[in-house]
Amino acid sequence: MADKKNILTYEGLKKLEDELQDLKVNRRTEVAEKIKEAREQGDLSENAEYDAAKDEQRDIEARIEEIEKILKNAEVVDEDEIDLEKISVGCKVKVLDLDYNDEIVFKIVGSTEADSLSNKISNESPVGKALIGKKKNDEVKVETLMGFSSYKILDIQRAN
Repeated sequence: MADKKNILTYEGLKKLEDELQDLKVNRRTEVAEKIKEAREQGDLSENAEYDAAKDEQRDIEARIEEIEKILKNAEVVDEDEIDLEKISVGCKVKVLDLDYNDEIVFKIVGSTEADSLSNKISNESPVGKALIGKKKNDEVKVETLMGFSSYKILDIQRAN
């Protein structure tokens, strides 16, 4: 079975590449130094610092592997070529929440970049799925964990 494509914006790609670089260059070196210092303390069987450093090393290596897998299967969206007639990954969308009469701006991103605190929603989330392909002035009704929400699309822009 082929691995799933990871849809990324250029911003998301850069962020992952920077994190990978930091993990490989800085964090690996830091944790290796911690392990060395802990070893110098003697008996490893009861050395909490050594155990903690080894756990940290394992976490770093797992994250490196995860990022490399994401990047290997990355499909980068060229935000300059986005069709602003309809919503797609890489768009910034202003909607009116019809239930609360409140304007919300979402950035539609791939699932690896999603961050609800920054209003970056995945194209695979219920709201993202409902918005993809819709046009300005369309209304959508979305079933979420908290019930149904209705939105009117006010504007579609490039996210960059």
